[in-house]
Amino acid sequence: MEQRIGSSSKPVEGEPVTGAGFDPAFIPGLTAPLRAEPEDAKPAAESEEQPEPAEEPEAAAAAAPAEAEAEEAEDEDEAPEGGPVFEAADRRAKFVADHRGVRLSLDEENCEFRWDEIAAVETESPRFGKRFTITVHTPDRRWYPIEIEATARARFKEWEDQLDAVLDSYFEEA
Repeated sequence: MEQRIGSSSKPVEGEPVTGAGFDPAFIPGLTAPLRAEPEDAKPAAESEEQPEPAEEPEAAAAAAPAEAEAEEAEDEDEAPEGGPVFEAADRRAKFVADHRGVRLSLDEENCEFRWDEIAAVETESPRFGKRFTITVHTPDRRWYPIEIEATARARFKEWEDQLDAVLDSYFEEA
């Protein structure tokens, strides 16, 4: 009896060769190498008409920061004067609760919840250690926890009091 080492399946002619079954160096998410073009195909460089760009990239890049600053200015104008704000942050994570709602940040990832999108906000102080956990619960039974490292365990009580004041003023119970 004859035995073979390796896969017995062969790629179908004309189909792209992808997948770990055909290529042991296959990495999901990476695109397959481009196939050779037929000999009778006309190269793209020979086409006579070239589309012109609609807008210069430099102008678009300059307009984006100006728009972001305008939006931030509008948000600041909407802020009620003297409204309570709670903010806790460490080197990686940040939690902010103010008149607009709750914002969570971890490294480069951000999420924002308006007050009408929040079902509950839960805090948890560990028995040991300095990682304060704040969890935002939504009405669709999803939760978003974030851990913030405090400089001292004494900050936990201070943070809970400040967060309670913000939640009491902005969070309306139905």
